[in-house]
Amino acid sequence: MKEGGFISADEFKQASVAPLKLTEQPTEARQQAYFVDMVKAQLLAQFTERDLLSKGYRVYTTLDLDLQQAASEGSSAGLIELDRQVKKGRDRKKQSPPDTGLPQVAMVALDPGTGDVKALVGGRGYNQSQLNHVLARRQPGSSFKPFVYAAALNSGVDGSLPLITPATVLPDEPTTFEFSNRSYAPRDYGEDYHGSVTVRAALTFSLNVPAVHLAEMVGYDKVRDLAVRAGFNNQLEATPAIALGAYVATPLEVAGAYTIFANHGEYVAPRCIVAVVDAKGNTVWDNPVSSRRVLDSRVSYLMVSLLESVINNGTGAGVRSRGFRLPAAGKTGTSHDGWFAGFTTSLLAVAWVGYDDDRDLNITGSQSALPLWTEFMKRSSGFSLYKSPLPFNRPEGIETAEIDNLTNLVAVADPALTHSEVFIAGTEPFVPVQEAPAGIALGPLIQPDVTLGGMGSLLQADKTVLTTSAQGHKVYINTGALFSAGPSRASSPPAPTPPAAP
Repeated sequence: MKEGGFISADEFKQASVAPLKLTEQPTEARQQAYFVDMVKAQLLAQFTERDLLSKGYRVYTTLDLDLQQAASEGSSAGLIELDRQVKKGRDRKKQSPPDTGLPQVAMVALDPGTGDVKALVGGRGYNQSQLNHVLARRQPGSSFKPFVYAAALNSGVDGSLPLITPATVLPDEPTTFEFSNRSYAPRDYGEDYHGSVTVRAALTFSLNVPAVHLAEMVGYDKVRDLAVRAGFNNQLEATPAIALGAYVATPLEVAGAYTIFANHGEYVAPRCIVAVVDAKGNTVWDNPVSSRRVLDSRVSYLMVSLLESVINNGTGAGVRSRGFRLPAAGKTGTSHDGWFAGFTTSLLAVAWVGYDDDRDLNITGSQSALPLWTEFMKRSSGFSLYKSPLPFNRPEGIETAEIDNLTNLVAVADPALTHSEVFIAGTEPFVPVQEAPAGIALGPLIQPDVTLGGMGSLLQADKTVLTTSAQGHKVYINTGALFSAGPSRASSPPAPTPPAAP
């Protein structure tokens, strides 16, 4: 530099005697190492190490450096708050000797339309641990519940029974579920029960007992099958515990699975490599977008509506109170760990925190993972591609009805005592009538001995039994009365099953 005239003789002299120091890597650079490891692993599945080192391949990846910086900074900001909570909990317990270990972190952000991994945080820092926690298998807790609800709402398009809508009423009380000669007794977080709740309220406030009731009504096998089609591993078991996210999955799996909500019912497989090109410019490996239809777009829209309620009014309301205002939908999750999965129309992200030894974090997902997700999304909204996401698209075949708050029937009284609800066309409730409309038989509140046609549904609404034999008729299940299916029975107190908190 002196010979080139870029520095003076005095500057040359000072630089010659100055000690050598390593430059501190920025946080985002340290986090990129986890992404690079994922890329290497995928390349080695396609090419020999010798070819990778000798043939001058150019690898085109999906990483967005702006979003990577936002993810690194957002996770660091969220961890400051998390570490403060962990320390406060230890001080309160007065642990001796004090436990100095801190929980780990993971975050993955996808383009929900292509599955492209845009940003990835694999841990607190690559220099501390090279384990990529985005690929660690842990219980997702309540962040799995949307797949139970999606399987249930699918009844609105496939003709299966019972028909479930967002206004269907579910029991919320201590219950023991019998399955394969075994008992399962979930508990709501904080043992706070509400007697009966709608499907929307049950998911908004992440109530455990209604979720298991719903899985039992739909069939545990249907819940499992949908989850596997959505990208979860096939080791999930069709048992009551599946409803509360008791079977392990990776944050990357969860992120991929949530694309069925953010992408109009289509699953898009996560990818971090687009293509590999040789020195002559020839594509030697193309890795196209891989997708498949899992949900009808109408069912996907209902799920987006429910998950918007989680963020706007429920266990995910911390997203709004922390200043993220863009249209978004998501779900909290708590097992031993903390989870938050959420999305806009242009960006989907999953945040996870937990201990490597799988001990209990003892902090809910809304307190632990949600702040990391929110800090990332707030930063990402500063970039042009993500600052103005489109509103969630409402497909054809969705109806809105004003529903009476008390009966969950179509409102006919005071508008102040009603709320709007969305339905797949043909499943919205009808106005109560004294005389039966075509295809509907009215009778006293008894269990009639009726053999019905292809549809074959039995509905209870206050003091009326409604039945139909016409498939496609506008029928509505659980119009204000509880629906009970299967061998579950009330039990108090429940067995000491660890709760899956919101």
